Amino acid sequence: MEGVIGLLKLRVKKGINLAVRDTKTSDPYLVATLDSQKIKTKVIKANCNPVWNEELTLTMKDAKAPIHIAVYDKDRFSNDDSMGVAEVDVKPYIECLRMKLDLNKVPNGTKLDRVHPSKHNYLVEESAIVCENGKVVQDMILRLRNVECGEVLIQIELVPLPGRKLNI
Repeated sequence: MEGVIGLLKLRVKKGINLAVRDTKTSDPYLVATLDSQKIKTKVIKANCNPVWNEELTLTMKDAKAPIHIAVYDKDRFSNDDSMGVAEVDVKPYIECLRMKLDLNKVPNGTKLDRVHPSKHNYLVEESAIVCENGKVVQDMILRLRNVECGEVLIQIELVPLPGRKLNI
């Protein structure tokens, strides 16, 4: 696959205090978009604090392209309701990968970088990019925008295509 940097593993862990869009609750699912690819989690019925624990995989071609996150309430007889949006800026994560560290020699749990919340990102709190079991991962809690409340907990990891190295 020409021009592909690698496969982005987006681990969607859970939603926290998501907005109510039905009478007393919601049936949320998350949609992740990268470039023109779109992938979604399963619907969790009647739960504003859903636990998805799903791994979504997207092909990354542009190291500067953000991951767009949208959460929706599944409706049976009408259009699904928006429950907020967020974006993941992957640039700090990519910069850590460009360090070309021998991850087998880096102690487990080593923080490679920290990303602080700002008005330009969706972070609820500081997010560390860490070496975990020979891999570089970033856990983050994102505050959803264009909605009254709600956060999502996710993790990102970029892995090479089978039989290849990361093209960063």
